[in-house]
Amino acid sequence: MTRLLDKKCTACELGAPLVPDEQQKDLLQDLEGWLIDRADILKLVKTFQFSNYAETINFVNLVAKLSEDEDHHPKITVEWGRVCIEWWSHKIEGLHMNDFICAAKSDELFSKVNK
Repeated sequence: MTRLLDKKCTACELGAPLVPDEQQKDLLQDLEGWLIDRADILKLVKTFQFSNYAETINFVNLVAKLSEDEDHHPKITVEWGRVCIEWWSHKIEGLHMNDFICAAKSDELFSKVNK
């Protein structure tokens, strides 16, 4: 996962390359528990579990800051004790390297919050 954590998102313009299927499989091996949702538009999806609502919201706020820092924004669904994050690149309607970078950084945030 280190190679993804060391990267920074790049501007994703219309026509930017999607991550090829074979590379998606390789990158998924560097992520823990992320799935590719193949319905409609390809998305990286993961649900994070928490023991209370305060921890849940703290994590959401950290992901929101990550999103602003990387200028890449996920869908975040919040419930008591659960956060579902979906990363995909809206402009190119699929998976870009930015999505894998942000998924790795989301995992890192979770590990810091969930000690």
